[in-house]
Amino acid sequence: MLGANSFLRNATRRCITQAQHRKLSNDASSKAKEEGKKGIFYDVHFWANAGAIAGWGMSGAAIYDAVMSGPENISLNMTGVLLVYSSLFARWAWIVQPRNTLLAACHMTNVVAQGNQMFRAIQHKKDQGKDEEVTEIVKKGAAVIATGGACVAFGPMVQSAIVAANLGGVSNVAGAAAGPFTVHFWAPMSKWLISGASFLDFDRPTELVSLPQYTALTATGFFFTRYALLVVPVNYLLCSVNIALFGSSFYHLSRKIKADYIDN
Repeated sequence: MLGANSFLRNATRRCITQAQHRKLSNDASSKAKEEGKKGIFYDVHFWANAGAIAGWGMSGAAIYDAVMSGPENISLNMTGVLLVYSSLFARWAWIVQPRNTLLAACHMTNVVAQGNQMFRAIQHKKDQGKDEEVTEIVKKGAAVIATGGACVAFGPMVQSAIVAANLGGVSNVAGAAAGPFTVHFWAPMSKWLISGASFLDFDRPTELVSLPQYTALTATGFFFTRYALLVVPVNYLLCSVNIALFGSSFYHLSRKIKADYIDN
């Protein structure tokens, strides 16, 4: 019985690996064709570096806001989402092909910077006597961490079971190189949270909108829209979410510029 279970697990792993290798091979073939084309539009390293620089702008915006802006201006919704986003993208940048070390370092820096912003915002609320609100924030944070830990711990077992069940398209999606059991899927999903946070703050007063933060987010959305189509594996989900991120962030950025530099 143990031998049969071991055989099944090994066979499942081989199926997942073979499916992922086929997907990576197809993506690499498409990438090779694009590399044969000349110009910045097809240069993966240009878009990788531009995206990383825009990402560093986001980290710089958090550091700038920490120095220049009071904690009352910090959006807890956006800060919490950016913590999750940068944690996932640090991993994505490290394993994607070609590896983007500059982007990985940027997101690790952003985790620290956004963590500091979160601490400042929570401390400000505590100083105002909003202890119940602080408790709710801590509970939500603990729930997110617990959920993430459970996904990391049990995700591979669930993936193996779905692939072994031979459920047709469902099993193919589960075993895909950029499928829902990989960071190639969840990193873009975290960007959807950023766009969602932008929409939740749709009517946020312009004096509370961070000009550096939304400049960086707008630039990130622009550069990653193209970059997502040049990496291996090609990531259409990442491309689509960056179109949305660019639109939502540009909306807030244009409101801020109009209020501060045109209307005044």
